[in-house]
Amino acid sequence: MARMSRPEFIALIAMMFATIAFSVDAMLPALPDIAAELSPGAENNAQLVLTFFVMGLGCGTLFVGPVSDALGRKPVILFGAALYIVAAFLASIAESLELLLAARLLQGLGAACPRVVAVAIMRDLYSGRIMARMLSIAMMIFTIFPAFAPLIGAGIIALSGWRAIFLAFVLFAIIFSSWMGFRLSETLPPEKRRPVRARLLLAALREMMGNTTVRLSIAVQTLCMGAMFCMLTMVQPVYDTVYGRAESFPVWFAGVAVVTALASVLNAAIVVRVGMRAMVTWTLAGQVLFSGAMLWLGSVDLPDALAFGLFVAWQGSIFFMAGTTLGNLNAIAMEPMGHIAGLAASVMGAISTVLAAGIAGAIGLTFDGSLRPLALGIFSMTLIGLGLMWMMMRSEADEAVGPEAPTH
Repeated sequence: MARMSRPEFIALIAMMFATIAFSVDAMLPALPDIAAELSPGAENNAQLVLTFFVMGLGCGTLFVGPVSDALGRKPVILFGAALYIVAAFLASIAESLELLLAARLLQGLGAACPRVVAVAIMRDLYSGRIMARMLSIAMMIFTIFPAFAPLIGAGIIALSGWRAIFLAFVLFAIIFSSWMGFRLSETLPPEKRRPVRARLLLAALREMMGNTTVRLSIAVQTLCMGAMFCMLTMVQPVYDTVYGRAESFPVWFAGVAVVTALASVLNAAIVVRVGMRAMVTWTLAGQVLFSGAMLWLGSVDLPDALAFGLFVAWQGSIFFMAGTTLGNLNAIAMEPMGHIAGLAASVMGAISTVLAAGIAGAIGLTFDGSLRPLALGIFSMTLIGLGLMWMMMRSEADEAVGPEAPTH
């Protein structure tokens, strides 16, 4: 089998990364139709189709990396794609919300395979600056894709109804798994494989939870991710119910996503100068002020155009916050965990994703036709996160000796 060219390889990796964004964002325009058909009288329950997918993704993240180290990369991705396809088909024919949610949970488990193992494949084949450059290009494609996913979802709904979105997921998975299966050779030879050991996962968890910086970083990462998930699960109902702009929602979402994709570029440009902890702290402080203002403005009678414009700006600030906090928090937590980096990354990703999805799901169910539940939820999470960052820096300063205090 001929080795892939770098452009083809990057395109394949980006497509596997995009599985998550497509599976979440394309569903946003379908929430009203799902609620009307499967959950009449309890429309907020439709948001759980996002929550259950993310929870499945988080659970899968814990195991996928170690399993691919033991069995090889391609078998794990192909198994995940098969599970994803079966789950998407079941979701397309679900006659109850309960069956749909069960299918979405399985779909999330399947989606964890290409998302996590794609990074491992890149690490198998490349290293150093070449890997960093290729990963940056793939991530750039990945961050732009969510802008168009709701538009794709809305187009599919207009043509064939909301159930056809799941058939689009099936087609998407068939394309990337076939592409990988036929064009990419196995990147982890048998002699480099390592068996799965549950005791290593437990040991990693104990060590991470015993480190104050790591523990607080995971907590803040969970809260920041929870704020982002809250916005994702409630943004469509807000556009529809609060502002009466359901039809134009995909267009507005695309515009906001394209602009806020620049957050990662900005973070990369200035984080070396100001430090990871400072970037996270400043971003959270700004979000506390913005969310607090939105909470207050929710009780004030403003012109519709102004109120909507402020909400769109706030929506953008939440996605911007994700771009300037999540990567930095992950890096902060990984600093003392270099000797168990792979296991630590799996454990960290699983804990923060599952807890954030649970928090966002609970807050989403409180939606009452106003902006207050969303604003209050995000304000509370970012305020607590800001307090935890202060605790982290205070703890590190107390533990440091003289000039050894952390400056990064």
